Amino acid sequence: MSRLTYFFKRLVKMDWKAMWKTTALLKERSGKSRLWLLADMLRCAIKYNAGYIDYKIAQMYRLNDAQRRTVITRGISNSIVRRMNDKAYWHFFDDKTQFNELFRQWIPRKWLLINESTKASDLTDMMTLPQLIGKPLEGSSGQGIERFTPDDWAEGEEAFLQLLKDKGIGILEEMVVQHPTMASLCASSVNTCRIATLLGDKQQGIVYGFLRIGNGKVVDNVDCGGMAARIDLESGKLLTVGADKQGNTFTHHPITGTPIIGFTIPYWEEAKQMCLEAAQKVPQMRFVAWDVAITPDGPTFIEGNSFPSHAVPQFAAHYPDGIGILPEFRKFMDV
Repeated sequence: MSRLTYFFKRLVKMDWKAMWKTTALLKERSGKSRLWLLADMLRCAIKYNAGYIDYKIAQMYRLNDAQRRTVITRGISNSIVRRMNDKAYWHFFDDKTQFNELFRQWIPRKWLLINESTKASDLTDMMTLPQLIGKPLEGSSGQGIERFTPDDWAEGEEAFLQLLKDKGIGILEEMVVQHPTMASLCASSVNTCRIATLLGDKQQGIVYGFLRIGNGKVVDNVDCGGMAARIDLESGKLLTVGADKQGNTFTHHPITGTPIIGFTIPYWEEAKQMCLEAAQKVPQMRFVAWDVAITPDGPTFIEGNSFPSHAVPQFAAHYPDGIGILPEFRKFMDV
């Protein structure tokens, strides 16, 4: 798809009200006029396949053309996924039960499919656990994920099964207990490593790593108020401040006070090795972003993403020199 074709397709689907609201925010942050910002957004849309969210997240208003060419925008991200991932194999990642089955050697926790065939008695074993996590069978951005405790099943299996169905839960899982070091950042959510593997034409390996950190909610996803910091792939240390989708930055976690820059992830080498091995199981899926939890016993998968979000890897706070993450992709493939 050409840049111009992609631009017009996005133009038709544009949320104009949200874009107008974004320009108001950027006017305040940048000191530039709304007219200048709108004209520059249009230029970036045509030249770099950048939507207004890309423009905001990467703070493209402060970048020159050379820097802008290093930003992974939505259009570029979409083209990478289309080239790297055969859609006939997405279901192994999009359906959480299929993912758990395929990668079960790295997923030791209990889980149960919730559908019309599920019997109330199937829940009995799960209800012996102190906490459970329920998720829609398909979905992203942390939407629809809920935590359940014994209070939720106090009225028995039948009532609990109905509650799960009413809430649209498709899979019920044993709660992951994270490593105490990881919990020191934020204990309300399991703080996961987003590790992206790329089976490129030039080389294969890990193209980036970020730690997603919760901010008081049950999930760490940035679309639900969480933040992210870039991981040094060699050492497992956090290189940058935490940043959220609104552009806020944090040197220390706002709830726990734990320093973010320099924080070291336990079992980092094991986490990397797990992702590199898993990347070979479905070689038709050449670009996968793995969500990895670190437990007291080592890393485990939460899920794998067939269509990795390009937002987290491109937060402006992670690239103070204005050079984005696209050069990292070019080490693996031509983009």
